[in-house]
Amino acid sequence: MRIQKYISDCGLMSRRAAEKEIEIGNRKINGETALIGQKIDPERDIVTYKGRKVRAKKAHKTYIMLNKPRGYVTTMSDERGRKCVSELLSDVDSRVYPVGRLDMYSEGLLLCTDDGELTNTLTHPSHEIVKVYLVRVKGTVSKEIIKKLSSPLEIDGYIIKPVKVTKMSESEDSTLLKMELCEGRNRQIRKMCELCELTVISLKRISEGQIMLGKLQTGMWRYLTREEVKYLRSLVESDERN
Repeated sequence: MRIQKYISDCGLMSRRAAEKEIEIGNRKINGETALIGQKIDPERDIVTYKGRKVRAKKAHKTYIMLNKPRGYVTTMSDERGRKCVSELLSDVDSRVYPVGRLDMYSEGLLLCTDDGELTNTLTHPSHEIVKVYLVRVKGTVSKEIIKKLSSPLEIDGYIIKPVKVTKMSESEDSTLLKMELCEGRNRQIRKMCELCELTVISLKRISEGQIMLGKLQTGMWRYLTREEVKYLRSLVESDERN
């Protein structure tokens, strides 16, 4: 979208008036002086006028929670013909996209939205929202292994931040662990378990920040409540202030 149209759509002034302000250097895109006709991505670029951010008029956004089953990839389409979460969201009125990922063999809470600003906030490396997973592994797990899992392990050449690991239940056949982490790097939990010689039986995300999976059935979705949306939007506003 051309910058003068974006400014006009925001309701701040007419397109012609916006062009005049651009000519005298009062408009910037990502900190750089804007040019008439320059195109922007409203979801990613930051436009300012005399030092203040220009905000688009608020449009209705869709926020949902999906309980992703095993066997689905977290994409809207797949060139290999695998089942995609888009198939589970076909009856959603808006075209929403997953926020982050769960690997094909993991299940549980997956946020989906058409709010690009929120997606950028929640998936940015600097954002440290706590995500909680229930992980069932084969056999018993010693205190030493729990300690190792909770330490700053090295994965793919990167030292991860410590993860809070709690043993929930244990039998001769398997152990249920709760893992709380704020990074969520690619297949992080599975790679942590591999380093500790643990075999993962199942992996399920049950919460993301204050958003809880609750009793939502596998393969089903629901709209987030007003309170849940307010909480997520507060994270975006906090990032903007910082």
